[in-house]
Amino acid sequence: MNNIKLTLLLVACGFTATVQAQELAPITQAETTRIVGTLSADDMQGRASFTPGIEKAADFIQNEFQRIGLKPLPGESDFKQTFTMYRVSPKEVEVKLNGKAVKPEQVFAITDKKELEWTNKGKQKLMTVGAQDDFRAVLGELNDEKQDMLVLVHPKHKDLFSRYQHYMSSGSVKKELGQSASKVFVLTDYVKVSKYEVEVENKIEQLQLTNVGGMIEGKRKDEYVVFSGHYDHIGIQEPVAGDSIANGADDDAAGTTAMIMLADYYKQQPQPERSLLFVAFTAEEMGGFGSKYFTEQLNPDQIVAMFNIEMVGKPSKFGANSAYLTGFERSDLGNLMQQRLQGTNYSIHPDPYPEQNLFYRSDNATLARLGVPAHTISSVQIDKDKTYHTVKDEVSQLDMEHLTNMIKAIALASEGVVSGEDTPTRVDKSQVR
Repeated sequence: MNNIKLTLLLVACGFTATVQAQELAPITQAETTRIVGTLSADDMQGRASFTPGIEKAADFIQNEFQRIGLKPLPGESDFKQTFTMYRVSPKEVEVKLNGKAVKPEQVFAITDKKELEWTNKGKQKLMTVGAQDDFRAVLGELNDEKQDMLVLVHPKHKDLFSRYQHYMSSGSVKKELGQSASKVFVLTDYVKVSKYEVEVENKIEQLQLTNVGGMIEGKRKDEYVVFSGHYDHIGIQEPVAGDSIANGADDDAAGTTAMIMLADYYKQQPQPERSLLFVAFTAEEMGGFGSKYFTEQLNPDQIVAMFNIEMVGKPSKFGANSAYLTGFERSDLGNLMQQRLQGTNYSIHPDPYPEQNLFYRSDNATLARLGVPAHTISSVQIDKDKTYHTVKDEVSQLDMEHLTNMIKAIALASEGVVSGEDTPTRVDKSQVR
């Protein structure tokens, strides 16, 4: 390359970098720090669903959307998308096997009914989980079971059984009541029983959950691009060194912050070609109920893409200014993002942790099951992260420069989809479980 060509190339690269810096100027580290610090502060109490802490977080996000100048989501009158769920909490569980009472700590039930009364003359199916069986795998398989079941679990599985029993003792959340088969699990060395009696009484509460969403209407009003993050976390936990608040700074105050910052960024740009929806989902930690409700309010065929953002507050294994996309191979959205980031300081990679099933562990999965190119952008080194779902997930653990750069990267990578120049391929619904 001669000196003239080299000079022109250097000038062009410098010009491009200058344009990018000016374009991304609204995305500042100071603003990123303010928002993520507020969402993960102690006074949010870990943002558990059905608590004052998450309500306070919802109010904060709503105020940010008002400040930015967003409109409510299609069909909504304000920024809060509220819906009703049922919390089913165990009140009394009594089981007798072969006429002998079972200790309460050796029983738990998964049911959406207020009461159960079973005897050996009933229609329940009996199942045994032996010492050599994979109890965790059995639990997963039973999710799709349509018949009421009494499951006898070998004492070898005591530790895992106790964890599930403790988890179920706090109750479960259901969209509807009385629609699913019930399963009662008993820790016992019996491999079969000739007689059983089961009595379960639950407390039923009707409670509300709230997504917070806003929109920038595009020239193509009915073509939607979704930017999202879940704002709930796991609330108050067992104290560790006097700290009981699971602040959820990376999970997922970081992703929610990125979503808010992107809303602010795109509001300062010319009107987009496609309509942009910015959503903070509730109840991701309890099963993705917020994203499921959101999806039911829209025609998924009108959603062009979803950029779900989760745990982007720490550098990835690929180095500075990099992230990965879950389910990279399921559409070409990742390739389109990579093309938009060519020549920049940022990069996006396929998910390096396929064994973790991250594609199914965040709110993108709900839309992906309907064919939407819906993926999660993340940078956490999930196999090494020590603060995940602990009281140590605090804002002090985050790399603010990295988080700010991730927001800039997503702004650049999503530009083609927002402008209508890029349209990602749809996800094959038959290949999504």
